[in-house]
Amino acid sequence: MVSFANGGSLTPEDLALIEAIRSERSILAASRATGVSYRKCWLMVDALNRTFETPVFATFPGRRGAGAQLTDFGERLVALYRSMERRSRSASAQSLAELNASLNRSYRPRASGGAGEDVAPQPRLSRWRRS
Repeated sequence: MVSFANGGSLTPEDLALIEAIRSERSILAASRATGVSYRKCWLMVDALNRTFETPVFATFPGRRGAGAQLTDFGERLVALYRSMERRSRSASAQSLAELNASLNRSYRPRASGGAGEDVAPQPRLSRWRRS
């Protein structure tokens, strides 16, 4: 996630919606493609358009010819975000390799997962004790 000085943000979910609108050219179709409610998609589109001085999307309301598309700025936003992702992955590769080298090779996560599950569960004590 990227947070901006004005309080706006750009999340992986936002990027998925942006790319779905780019390919579907419709907020409704993008909501179906991403599995996000239409209302939430509209709220995300509105928030993204208000975050920047230049809109990310151009929308065309109405029954015929309705739709949405990315503006030139929206295309640039996607390119910049993907570039930041690549550089971030590249910059953290050495640190991740160091952490992987420090792993306990005998550890095997359990199917149900949580830390501390190796400890036997303690019986639950009643809140109210009888005297």
